[in-house]
Amino acid sequence: MWLWDLPTANFFSEVIQVARKMAEATKKHVFIGKRDPEAGDPKDLDAKEAEPPSLCTRSNSRATKSHRFSSVKCLEFKKRFFPHIGEYAWNDWRWQLKNRYTHVLSLPLLFPLIKEEKEAIHTKGRLPMAVTPYYLSLFWDMPPEDPIRRSVVPTSREFLVSEGESQDPLGEEGNSPAPGIVHRYPDRVLFLATNFCSTYCRYCTRSRLTGRPDNYSLKTAWEKGMEYIRSHKEIRDVLISGGDPFTLSDEDLGWLLGNLRSITHVEIIRIGTKVPAVLPQRITKALVRLLKRFHPLFINIHFTHPVELTNETQRAVEMLADTGIPLGSQTVLLKGINNSSGTLRELFLGLLRVRVRPYYLYQCDPIMGSSHFRTTVQEGIRLMKELRGHISGLAIPTYVIDAPGGGGKIPVDLGTTIEVNPQGVSLLNYQGRIYSYSNPGQAL
Repeated sequence: MWLWDLPTANFFSEVIQVARKMAEATKKHVFIGKRDPEAGDPKDLDAKEAEPPSLCTRSNSRATKSHRFSSVKCLEFKKRFFPHIGEYAWNDWRWQLKNRYTHVLSLPLLFPLIKEEKEAIHTKGRLPMAVTPYYLSLFWDMPPEDPIRRSVVPTSREFLVSEGESQDPLGEEGNSPAPGIVHRYPDRVLFLATNFCSTYCRYCTRSRLTGRPDNYSLKTAWEKGMEYIRSHKEIRDVLISGGDPFTLSDEDLGWLLGNLRSITHVEIIRIGTKVPAVLPQRITKALVRLLKRFHPLFINIHFTHPVELTNETQRAVEMLADTGIPLGSQTVLLKGINNSSGTLRELFLGLLRVRVRPYYLYQCDPIMGSSHFRTTVQEGIRLMKELRGHISGLAIPTYVIDAPGGGGKIPVDLGTTIEVNPQGVSLLNYQGRIYSYSNPGQAL
């Protein structure tokens, strides 16, 4: 049962107020979507969210000339809602960040909201929302059930909490010995570099953190994290995540990577990001030159649906691949978004074509209010079986559950091993046929 009753008249009244504000902004040559229409004074809290955190005063705001391969939907959206913005500005990743849509109230001017989306507006606590103009161009003219729209636009379903859900389902805070550090496995750590993302996924594992302004100095936190890694020589692998590390400036990212690379026992650095899918303008020539200095470097990219594989995204991942960085993908299995073998097949094969190796398919983590996104594990097993043997093994990721409570990633048994005995094993192939493999025995 819902704890509120949506006042429809009030909703339309608020939309009208937003429209008036945006019309006034247009008259002053401030472009529609400049920032959250209800953000008010840029010094307010929402304005802090308008730009990614930076440790450096020098700006790297020059637009890239790398993205001249705009998709048709992107061009149509830009022409309709940002007619005064030139290609140079549109392809500037900092412009994209500053012009994010950060409130559900800004969306009715682009497309009609359904009841559940309207209900998300009238709550005691605002649901953080952020979508780049680029990413919004992929679904603004699509129906409510569009997979990309469902993954980033808040709905009232997020206020329905089911059994087993929690704010920190993976127990990261209990495995954090230093600010921003999660040390769960013996030889590797997770380094949470920022709470900021360019676009917020509704099913985010760290929704308790993302979208909230940092209440501490990033540099201070980073230095404490570096100190912890230096003092634990068993750590050989560092995964930088967040938030999204690629929303940091080149200077800040270079500082972070340089300091990690200076630690002699750190052999591998990985970066987890969704930027190539939601903000491909960020992948510039300057950025890839920077990243190339810190090999061996690996990048795992969060992809949700084949719709994300646009010309812009393809260009971005190819620039990364051309620097010699191995690219992997991580996908969350989501009900009503990508839970069909056809969708997953199209996504995984599409990723291979742009030199991204499907790495993990995650069972959706039980964060608060996530039941409408989560499939059953049995469905995930069925989907993996439908893929196995029918597409290249290179295109099939490992299906895992990140065990609630901090147990780490556990591969899901697909039931291919029928029997194990001293003589060998009985195995089930993709066609449902049983085959035997014999262990080495005594010579005849």
